[in-house]
Amino acid sequence: MSNSLLEAIKKGNWEFEPAGQDATEVPPTPAMPGSKEKLAILAERLQLGLPLWHDSDRRTFNDEDRE
Repeated sequence: MSNSLLEAIKKGNWEFEPAGQDATEVPPTPAMPGSKEKLAILAERLQLGLPLWHDSDRRTFNDEDRE
C-alpha cells in the first residue's frame, strides 16, 4: 500500500488517492489542461497531499462554463 502519490506512481498505481482527503474539499480550477497555471495547481495539490483531480476541473478548451 502506498503512503504518498509519488510512491504510488513509482509502483505503477495510477488510481491512488491520498487517505483522509476528499476531492470535494479541493477547489476546482478553470485553468486549461496542460497550461503552466494548471501544472502549478497540480504541483501545489501534490505538495499538500491533496487529491490531484476535482470533478469540476476544466478538462477541455470548450469548458467555458467552468470559468
